[in-house]
Amino acid sequence: MSKPSGSDVRRAAPTLEDVAKVAGVSRATVSRVINGKRKVAPAVQEVVLEAVAETGYVPNRAARSLVTRRTGTVAVVISGADADPSGELDLSGVFSDPFFGRVVGSLVRTLRPHDVHPVLMFADDEQTRGQVASYLRFGNADGALLVSTYADDPLPEQIVGTGRPVVLFARPGHPIPASYVDLANADGARLAATHLLDRGCRTLGVISGPLDVPSARDRLEGFRDAAARRGHAFVPSVAGSFTFESGEAAMAELLAAAPDLDGVFVSNDLMAQGAIHVLQEHGRRVPDDVAIVGFDDSPVAVQTRPRLTTVRQPVEQMAQEMARMLLDQIDADEPAVRSSIFEPTLVVRDSA
Repeated sequence: MSKPSGSDVRRAAPTLEDVAKVAGVSRATVSRVINGKRKVAPAVQEVVLEAVAETGYVPNRAARSLVTRRTGTVAVVISGADADPSGELDLSGVFSDPFFGRVVGSLVRTLRPHDVHPVLMFADDEQTRGQVASYLRFGNADGALLVSTYADDPLPEQIVGTGRPVVLFARPGHPIPASYVDLANADGARLAATHLLDRGCRTLGVISGPLDVPSARDRLEGFRDAAARRGHAFVPSVAGSFTFESGEAAMAELLAAAPDLDGVFVSNDLMAQGAIHVLQEHGRRVPDDVAIVGFDDSPVAVQTRPRLTTVRQPVEQMAQEMARMLLDQIDADEPAVRSSIFEPTLVVRDSA
């Protein structure tokens, strides 16, 4: 039997049944394609989408959401962003940090083909955390992608309590039933230590991130472990806050405590850029006098002079995996909590 032509289908307000007739498939199959279900063969999807175009069918999002209980949106939450002295959220700090831009950009690119749209939210205090939790609890988004910047953040647990799917960027500060992506941070720091020691550095130092952040703690411990295995029983460290200015301050403090430093591991590229600035102000050549290894392989690494040797964190791929994990959880009848750990690599440039 031949398929009905588009002229056989009524013109006013085409329905799912109209699309099904033109496509030669069941109404249920059309519904699965239109609602973004991925368990439909690509060839069938193509036939259905051609029928949608031919009939002029336009999904009624409000009605569809009543049936599917889906909103077509997910919350992308930045939690723990700094406030300025007035108590207002300092968005300039968030948007100037290349890390956040890389994460959010990759999330948007991954969600877009699935017709899922991000709602960007910030949580920096008890009130805004409550707003995020309420937004999810009342069904305004199908799930959440959470980037938290400090270990004791209560928001991950609050989101889990809403019953909505959530995926975190980085392991939470304490165990909760939430999926996450992370990097093998300690292994990355071991790569940095090995590289500095192999090039002949004898007096090492570390500029760490805030030690209440699990990734910063792992990087410091991984570096010290690798150094200890090579006979360096003590490696001095100063904690920064992942900003250029804190890298400057930490480097000045480290130099005062250990003037003979010749190798420094810095826990992110922005702080490494600040550290190099201070070394140059003190007449120390990089890498001839002091070798520097950063962490992240962000755009800052190639903008710094000399260009940074750094441990690469594949942020874009990690964010893609976050989005895929969340979409899978939204689609699943019984979502599974799981983790995905990425491996770091060392990118050798000019600073070490």
